[in-house]
Amino acid sequence: MKHFYIFIAFFCLAFSAKAQFGVGGSGPTTTGRISGTVIDSISKKPMDYTTVGLYRAGGKSPITGVLTDEKGNFKLDNVKPGTYKLVISFIGYPSKTVQPVTTTASKPDNKLGNILLAPSSHALAEVNVVGQAPLIENKIDKIVYNAEKDLTAAGGNATDVLQKVPLVAVDINGNVSVRGDQNVRVLINGKPSGATSASLSDVLKTIPADQIKSIEVVTSPSAKYDAEGSGGIINIITKQKNVSGISGSVSGGVGTRQNNGNFNLNYNKNRFSLGINAGGNLTWPQTSTTEFDQVLKDADGNPTIHNFNNSSSRIKRHGAIGSVTAGYEFNAFNSINSTFRLNDGGFNIDGSGVNNIDNLVSRSIQQYSSKTISHNHFGGFDWNVDYTHKFKKEGEELTVSGQWSHSDIKTDYASLFTAVNPSQQGNNNGKNNEYTFQADYTLPISKLLKLEAGGKTIQRRINSNYDIFNTDSLGNSPLRDSLNSNLYDYTQNVYAGYAVLTFTLPKSWSVLAGSRVENTRIKGDPQNPFQDAGSDLFQNLQPFTSDYTTFIPSLTIQKQMGNQTVKLSYSKRITRPSLQFLNPFINRSNIQNQSVGNPNLAPEVSQTIELGYNTFIKSSVLNFSVYYKRTNNLIEGIADTLKETIHSQTVNATRTVYQNVGLNNSFGASFFGSINPVKALTIRASINGFTYSPSIFDEFSSLSSKVGTYFQFSAFGSASYQFKGNFLAELFGFTNSSRRTIQGTNPAFGIYAFGIKKQFMDKKLAIGFNTVQPFARDKHFDQNISSPSFTQTSSTAFPFRSFGITFSYSFGKTTFSNPNQQKKGINNDDQKQGDQGGGQGAPTGGGR
Repeated sequence: MKHFYIFIAFFCLAFSAKAQFGVGGSGPTTTGRISGTVIDSISKKPMDYTTVGLYRAGGKSPITGVLTDEKGNFKLDNVKPGTYKLVISFIGYPSKTVQPVTTTASKPDNKLGNILLAPSSHALAEVNVVGQAPLIENKIDKIVYNAEKDLTAAGGNATDVLQKVPLVAVDINGNVSVRGDQNVRVLINGKPSGATSASLSDVLKTIPADQIKSIEVVTSPSAKYDAEGSGGIINIITKQKNVSGISGSVSGGVGTRQNNGNFNLNYNKNRFSLGINAGGNLTWPQTSTTEFDQVLKDADGNPTIHNFNNSSSRIKRHGAIGSVTAGYEFNAFNSINSTFRLNDGGFNIDGSGVNNIDNLVSRSIQQYSSKTISHNHFGGFDWNVDYTHKFKKEGEELTVSGQWSHSDIKTDYASLFTAVNPSQQGNNNGKNNEYTFQADYTLPISKLLKLEAGGKTIQRRINSNYDIFNTDSLGNSPLRDSLNSNLYDYTQNVYAGYAVLTFTLPKSWSVLAGSRVENTRIKGDPQNPFQDAGSDLFQNLQPFTSDYTTFIPSLTIQKQMGNQTVKLSYSKRITRPSLQFLNPFINRSNIQNQSVGNPNLAPEVSQTIELGYNTFIKSSVLNFSVYYKRTNNLIEGIADTLKETIHSQTVNATRTVYQNVGLNNSFGASFFGSINPVKALTIRASINGFTYSPSIFDEFSSLSSKVGTYFQFSAFGSASYQFKGNFLAELFGFTNSSRRTIQGTNPAFGIYAFGIKKQFMDKKLAIGFNTVQPFARDKHFDQNISSPSFTQTSSTAFPFRSFGITFSYSFGKTTFSNPNQQKKGINNDDQKQGDQGGGQGAPTGGGR
């Protein structure tokens, strides 16, 4: 509770900072109100339904307009500081102009009182604001995918949308990568979610696609971003409208693979805004089958044990996520914004298999059946508050932010065997608390130079309670397994400071240069109070600490030539090993395929040089880039064979240990483009190719398979057509090649889909049909791992074919204004995610 009280005190100070900072000059995003009452000059009665138009002083076109109510009152909200005129009109009355009408940054509201209107005729024309963003936008520091414009994304979840974003790939387990690198930090509205630190892929499956407005991909982050994540940053922006009044939407879908729904409500009045969002999804049970084959060898390379089995797994997922966001601008210079996000989800697995162990030396075969039941639940919340103060100087501002993220992960599983004893039950309960405090300062020194600087600390507290029990083949008579039960506490503190300079040079040149320093302090405390110290398998684990400081420079040079842009960038990133990589306890939930973390892991350090070219030709956009990435202390899981006796039974197995295996040099190139050969047709394509060429440390060369230079790629293509009568259709597909490690390959992945939608009621209502992989029920995923001591292959058939109906409906009467810029706040761009999913049948949680 100490951290909670500190957190509350922090925001009390931030909230009271308004009085400390005072007020000053510019505030382009702060708005006020102009109000008054229209009175008939003869009868002295209020005039309802009178048109009140707002114009710039000297302007000829209205900015916005309202009608008076039954008492003659009118209110014009979201008015920026400035000088205006009012034009008041009613049938049978001549128009009356009231000017000047002035609002200032320090006094954003102007109450005009009674305005007299005398009798003749004129009416103000209705003001329509129309705008549409393209599906893909290329900006100086990122690529933006406007998901709300995507027809086939409706009815899916965040994972389905990410599969269509340029340079992003998603594998069968939901692991996300950017240009082939899985060390990616995923943010939601510029902020991390505590739940993603435990199981990113599972959390992404809980976010309905209908909640997503856009997705930003930052491949070369500057020094103002956290140094973590060698692959870059993915920022998921949810739908938030800047409107005056009340508006909302309801959307959802029903299909053969999954069902989802989403509700969105927005309220914005004068300087107060409130947004409420809730959504969820539920998948139908899906059954996959796996064929597994493993051969263990002796020191001379002769086969000794052959393990092979066929298994099936039935999985069902559910998820829900909701948020409340509130903001208030006291005046042009002081504002506060807060968001509370709640998430809940889980999945249940029911699996069975037939297992065979063939001892090639003794010529004996053992066969047994297995059954696995797993219940996995995760939930938590993220609460953040941002306070912003703007100074007198245009563009100068200070933002103070804080965030508390909390997550709970619980897994209960049972693995029952007919002929191999004992069977096993497990309970893994993990808690994760993350406290972040941050300050960012921006100062435009001149028209040609801008300074950004700030400091940040992230305090992580993770603990896990892992209880294992041995049972009979029916799951009865549980007895604590003292060998595998454990407790684990983990602390990670990060302290950082940065400075970035932006130079605007003559002839359309610009330079972005920065540096960042991060200090990381780690402490782990593994405990096994139940283990017998005299056992041959006793792990004599001791508390461990780690402390290191990293300097991170960044540099971007850009040249603008009309519609063409050339950009050269350098960035340095680190990837800290997260809890699952550092946990020293052996995971024996699958006795033949064990895993264990390594508390001595060093962070990965990558350096990237990229040259990019972008051009706009009418409505088309083309982007090319080439890059070189050098990654030192590459982290991979290394499997090796072992033989151990557990409960009087000799086990021949493999055990995977996370290691710093070597240095990887990668060359790559990427392309994406969007063209309109005819007005109604849009064609989009993206491809990214890169090499994997590791130089392995000597101690792991004997455990690797064939090593060389391997080419890997991901590609995406789509076409959409706008028919007459508000009919839209889209076809898309993508493919990812298999991914190499020093011991083998992970599965390739690709799908295709088609969608059609009809819009009604001035596009407020839409009904659509989607299908994914309609001509093949299953997708097959093959994996190969080998070393001189073993070979292992697996092939999984997973059902992907689906058909579904989607709908969406928007409601409310609103007046749109220019959208505010995204608020600054917490961006925790760190932690190597590794296997971002909970996996099937394996325990998950804070300790694993």
